[in-house]
Amino acid sequence: MQVSGGVLAFDFGEQRIGIATGDTLVGIAHPLETVHGAETEPRFQRIAHLIAEWQPNALVVGLPTHADGTPHEMTRLAVRFARRLAGRFGLAVFLVDERHSSLVAEALLKEVGVRGRKQKPALDQVAAQAILQSFFDAPAMAIAVNDYVLSPSTPLE
Repeated sequence: MQVSGGVLAFDFGEQRIGIATGDTLVGIAHPLETVHGAETEPRFQRIAHLIAEWQPNALVVGLPTHADGTPHEMTRLAVRFARRLAGRFGLAVFLVDERHSSLVAEALLKEVGVRGRKQKPALDQVAAQAILQSFFDAPAMAIAVNDYVLSPSTPLE
């Protein structure tokens, strides 16, 4: 998988989507913002605005799984979100293992002195930053969303 230029990354959640940005030339991810709310259309309108503003060449979505890598309900929802991004915006969309992104985000925030309840407003976008940094550090581990198959027989909890 070869991507160059700007990238937006997403830490998908049902109530919040953390977003980060970065460029493959520099290889450093930065938190951007958190989109709040459960309604699909306003969330995609904000994402469309960010895509128009940042003009990325690719998008990255964190792929949540159990600790052993098996899928669960949020896996299915994140893949659906990634496929919607690909369909709406016509950009390459990649999935990146996000199993430890929240822990990394909490640790990063603690390093800069943000602790406890003060972490909540930034946590999702810093998790997106961790997802994007994983993409930059190990691009071969990313999966093109169109290549990802979530077996219908896979039991989801």
